[in-house]
Amino acid sequence: MPNDLAELHLHLDGSLRRATVLELAASHGVPVPPDLLFHAGMGLEEALSKFAFTLSLLQQPQQVRRVADELCEDAAREGVTTLEVRFAPQLHAGAPVEAIVDAALEGLAGRAGLILCGLYGEDPAVLERLVDVARTRPGVVGIDLAGGPAPTQTFRLADYALPFHRARDLGLGRTVHAGEGRPPEELRIAIEQLHAQRIGHGTTLLDDSRVLDLVLERGVTIEACPTSNLHTGVIREFSEHPLVRWLSLGVKACVCADNSLLSNVSTAQEYERASKLPGMTASLLAIAVGNGHAGRFVRA
Repeated sequence: MPNDLAELHLHLDGSLRRATVLELAASHGVPVPPDLLFHAGMGLEEALSKFAFTLSLLQQPQQVRRVADELCEDAAREGVTTLEVRFAPQLHAGAPVEAIVDAALEGLAGRAGLILCGLYGEDPAVLERLVDVARTRPGVVGIDLAGGPAPTQTFRLADYALPFHRARDLGLGRTVHAGEGRPPEELRIAIEQLHAQRIGHGTTLLDDSRVLDLVLERGVTIEACPTSNLHTGVIREFSEHPLVRWLSLGVKACVCADNSLLSNVSTAQEYERASKLPGMTASLLAIAVGNGHAGRFVRA
C-alpha cells in the first residue's frame, strides 16, 4: 500500500472522530443516535438525513475549527499527503458564513485545501455567496455542488452554471456530485455547463460512451467513493464498483472515503478495500493514487 495517499473527497461534517462526537454530544446534552452510521443499501436520502445530527454539533466556529484540525491530524497519521476537505458553511448557523469558513481554514492551517459546497435544491444565490467568500481566501481552493436532486426541488443542475462560471474565472476549482446512481447526463451537464474539472461519485459514467469520451477528452478526475456507493445503494456489492474499469480505460479516477465517520472507513482503509477489487493491480492502484495527487485544486 502506498504511504503517500491522496484524499480529495472528504466531508467535514461526516468525518468527525467518534470521541469528538461523544464529547460534543455530551456538551450539548443530547444522546448519540444508535443508528447514526450508514449501512449498505440505505439509499442517498436516508444517508443525507444522518448529517442533521452531526451538523447540530458543529454550529459554532470553535467546533468547526476543532474538527478541521483533527481531520488533518488523522489524515497525516494515515499517510495522506494530499488532502482536501469540503463542507457547506451555510448550514452552520452559529456565526456568519465568513466566520465559519475562517474557522475551518484556521483548523486546516494550510495542511489541506478547503472546498465550499452549495447543495442541490438551494437557490443558486447561495453558491454565488460562497464564491464571493472564496474569492478573498486563498485557502479555499474550490467549490462543489453536493447532496442530490429531488423531484420537489425548483432548481436543476444547469441552474447553477453562473456561480460555477464565476468560480472558473476566479481560478477556483470546480467539482460536482453527479451520476451517483443517476443518469450519466448529469456528468455531461456538470462538465459542459458547469465547467467541472472533477466529478464526485460518477458511478454511471460507463452507461454512455459519449460521456466517457467527454471525460477522457477533458481529463476530468472522478472522485471514486466505493464504500459510500455501497451504502447509498448505487452499487449492490463492493466488488461491482467500476473503479478498475475506469482506470483500465484511462479515466483519471482516484480513491476517496467521502465520510470517514458515517461510512466508518478511513482513507487508508478505503485504499485497502480498493486494492482487493477484482482486477485491481498494484500498478492500477498506484495510478489512482497519482490521479489523486495530480487532481488536487490549485488556485490560479
